[in-house]
Amino acid sequence: MRYLSLLLITTLTYLPCLTTAQTWTSCNPTNRTDCPPDPALGLTHTFNFTSSAADPDIWNTTAGTITYGSHGAEFTVAAAGDAPTIQSNFYLFFGEVEVQMRAATGVGIVSSVVLESDDLDEVDWELIGGNNSFVESNYFGKGNTTSYDRAVWHPIADPQGSWHNYTTRWTKEQIEWFVDGESVRVLKYGDADGAGDFFPQTPMNVRLGVWAGGDKANDKDTVKWAGGETDYSKGPYTMYISSVRVTDFSHGSKYSYGDTSGSWESIKMTPGNSTLAKILSRPPPLTPSQRWNRLPPAAKIGIGSAVGAVCVGLILLFAIYFIKQRRAGRKERAIADAGFEKETQELLVYRGEMGKGGQGWNVGTREVL
Repeated sequence: MRYLSLLLITTLTYLPCLTTAQTWTSCNPTNRTDCPPDPALGLTHTFNFTSSAADPDIWNTTAGTITYGSHGAEFTVAAAGDAPTIQSNFYLFFGEVEVQMRAATGVGIVSSVVLESDDLDEVDWELIGGNNSFVESNYFGKGNTTSYDRAVWHPIADPQGSWHNYTTRWTKEQIEWFVDGESVRVLKYGDADGAGDFFPQTPMNVRLGVWAGGDKANDKDTVKWAGGETDYSKGPYTMYISSVRVTDFSHGSKYSYGDTSGSWESIKMTPGNSTLAKILSRPPPLTPSQRWNRLPPAAKIGIGSAVGAVCVGLILLFAIYFIKQRRAGRKERAIADAGFEKETQELLVYRGEMGKGGQGWNVGTREVL
């Protein structure tokens, strides 16, 4: 498989694929000493997007619009410039990220799962819409883009038509990529560029998104890497993510850089639970039945009495209204019956007189002529 992966690599141009679309930093700690600390996750949590949308306190939509349906989070490219992306507000300092995903179709469309640090350490999964047989694993250290020969392509069955589990396990010793529970690649610390200097090793957030590497506005090499030019008229193209499970192997409320080396040894962990961890750990809202069960007996009796009184009052009002309506109906019926009886008598009189040779009926006096 390694030979096949290398063979595929030689047929492609090594370019800044997803890095041009999603990888960036607002403050690089290897260049500055005043960067704010990173809020830690410090626990394990599963985000189920089939049952609820991404909580804005936990996930930040950095581009486009994410919709939600029965398949979970939907990331759609419908026109040039679309690149819907969400980014976690939490960081993990070594850990495991497990994503259930169905990749987008479409030539030039790139579906991605990215771990990214403030100093541009990076670990990737990328799937190309025009290639329904392979998934790419990749990494970068400290934003080093002097070469693009770190990508490895792995065989996979129908990633666009079926669901797959993409897992990244990251420690200070190695990074391991798994597809559906099977290890497909291991990168040892010492095997990374610079004998480990460019091994990803600083706190990372999680970024999920899709973009058009094949947009004609991109340079020709990027379009070539993405598999060709994207035809938006054949879209829209949607990537689906049903769930994300994240485990932070470290613990604390926040992570900060002790110097500008970008080394894992320089990272400082502040004790305690982060605000995000507290949000994730809070119990779900109580259901109505649970709230009722928690009420003291006296409150239940009071509520029951009040509800009973309201019900009795409504029954009485309905009864009074019903009785009044019946009385009114009887009166109207009596009047109608009297009128009918009078007209019947008059008709009988008329018929009798006509039988005797009468000449007609005087409408004004209502008498036989």
